[in-house]
Amino acid sequence: MTFSLCTLFDNGAATGCVELPSGTYRLRDVGAPATVAELFADWPRWSAHLNGLVPSATPLPAGLQVLAPLQFPGKILCAGANYYDHSAEMGVQDLRKEAQRLFFFFKPPRNAVVGPGATVRKPIGTQAMDWEVELALVIGKTARNVSEADAMSHVAAYTVAIDFSARDHNRAPETFYKLDWVAGKGHDTCCPMGPRLIPAADIGDAMDLALSLSVNGEMKQNARTSGMIFNIAEQIATLSRIMTLDPGDVILTGTPAGVGAPKQTFLSVGDQVTAEIQKIGKLAVTIQPEG
Repeated sequence: MTFSLCTLFDNGAATGCVELPSGTYRLRDVGAPATVAELFADWPRWSAHLNGLVPSATPLPAGLQVLAPLQFPGKILCAGANYYDHSAEMGVQDLRKEAQRLFFFFKPPRNAVVGPGATVRKPIGTQAMDWEVELALVIGKTARNVSEADAMSHVAAYTVAIDFSARDHNRAPETFYKLDWVAGKGHDTCCPMGPRLIPAADIGDAMDLALSLSVNGEMKQNARTSGMIFNIAEQIATLSRIMTLDPGDVILTGTPAGVGAPKQTFLSVGDQVTAEIQKIGKLAVTIQPEG
């Protein structure tokens, strides 16, 4: 790994940082923009600057609070039902790829994103708070109507994300539209990310990474990204035909089997949820009371 990016709470403020073999440094102390978000506006320049950097600055002390690495994305787009095994556990009968449709929903970028720790609040009024580990990517180059062949060149970095939802609020059976994606997926603190961003060049094949999630130490999800129905390139190409993807936008790429809904097993206040993705790290959060 050449470098990774994180955001730490330092001297009373969210501070963009780079993690190097010699330690963790403020971005502004190594000649880069002060925030992680600013790097993506000119990712080729700043990734080259940080790659192999030998800083003269003093590294930060250990133990600073870790925040979400990207404060804050422009857009958060989430692929729904995009693993074969998850679709099966949710009752999809015809699992052929040609029978599926790639679809997305939004999460609010400023209110949903949190980092690790006691950061996630239970949605108000829900009795069915569910979990989903997801590989998340950050766009590093504007994408509009791109081909699948070119799509991966628009990815700057990857991180771990958890898509929390209120399954009971998501359902709207009495209406003609049947599902309410905002009520189910758009609540505050519902998209923890972190603990770091790893450059795409250091990940290699993002379509063959192990990912897992446990609740209070009990393994719930354990799979590989190769289980996606629509791969990352297909997701970017499809989205870029719908809207422009800007540097700093985030895409959550779907979740494998093992969510709570099929067994009607849901989260409670005090539960610890730990998500891990190969080559990136662990993201652990604790569920707080409603708010």
